[in-house]
Amino acid sequence: MRPVILQDTHTTLPPRLCAGVEHYAAAWVCSSSVQDWTRPFDKREKATHRFDIADTRGQLSLTVPIVKPQTSRCRWDEIQISTHGAWWDVHRVALESAYGRTPYFEFYIDRFLPMLTVGVETRFPLLRDLALAWDREIRSILSIANPAEIPAGVWDVPAARSFPLPPYRQIRADRLGFIPALSILDLIFNLGPESQFYLNDLALRMMGQKS
Repeated sequence: MRPVILQDTHTTLPPRLCAGVEHYAAAWVCSSSVQDWTRPFDKREKATHRFDIADTRGQLSLTVPIVKPQTSRCRWDEIQISTHGAWWDVHRVALESAYGRTPYFEFYIDRFLPMLTVGVETRFPLLRDLALAWDREIRSILSIANPAEIPAGVWDVPAARSFPLPPYRQIRADRLGFIPALSILDLIFNLGPESQFYLNDLALRMMGQKS
């Protein structure tokens, strides 16, 4: 399943690490999309190197530490990742604890291990490199076209409607209730191939084509 809702359209998305469901719904709408890592660095934009999951107690933020740049007048695509605290082990263990019993964790987790094991700073020295490695695997699972350069003469997709995220099946919903605003990983581990149907429905709603 991979219908493109808006043919010959392109959208430029903010730079994100394991972005949220709405981010990938926006990518789903268009023929092509790209994260803009040329944006000026702003240390206040924590979402660029942080993502949220749902663990046994509720929402949990996972952060990739970054190396402080020599000057604040730089771009996000120049920011290096830090090895402080062996964060890749922390993230892997947190994901195993949060999603180890979900229907699709074991099916997909091996695809993400290069971003969650020792040597990650050598494989992906820049934050952009790490985030795009995650993005490529996520797009492959969701059947979304790989990032493309911004094509000349093609305008961004119109602004989408803003509305609460429709609930989807989460493994601990009976105890914690539905937790919105999580990384796309939550959707993938809980729904697996059904994630594409959810994204398609969400994209239609975002574009105002479905009530």
